[in-house]
Amino acid sequence: MCLFCQIVSGEVEAEIVLDEEQVVGFLDARPVFKGHTLLVPRKHIDTLLDLPEPLVVPLFTTAQRVATAMTAALSAQGTFVAMNNVVSQSVPHLHVHVVPRTKGDGLRGFFWPRTKYRDGEAAEYGARLRASLA
Repeated sequence: MCLFCQIVSGEVEAEIVLDEEQVVGFLDARPVFKGHTLLVPRKHIDTLLDLPEPLVVPLFTTAQRVATAMTAALSAQGTFVAMNNVVSQSVPHLHVHVVPRTKGDGLRGFFWPRTKYRDGEAAEYGARLRASLA
């Protein structure tokens, strides 16, 4: 079972921000910026090319909702939404990155610097996003 399937099943702990019938969202453990959320289909699917048509709308409307929540909950000016397929896909389970952005945040092209949460900080960001998504 892959890491993301273990997170979805609750076997591996993660800061869950969204838990719905077909999609689960959780904070990236190594975020580009704090609040960086990964959205995964609850069912194991390797890549976008394998995504069944009935899951396309739930996955991408969830990405849209999370991007909207980030502007409200995290005072982000915008978001970066991305997905890798095979190349640079660190976990072989389809996942959509939704990253909060602000002007001058230093993100350039596809260079993704990573940061870390301080103790308790992931829970704070998760709570803010959950409240905005509610």
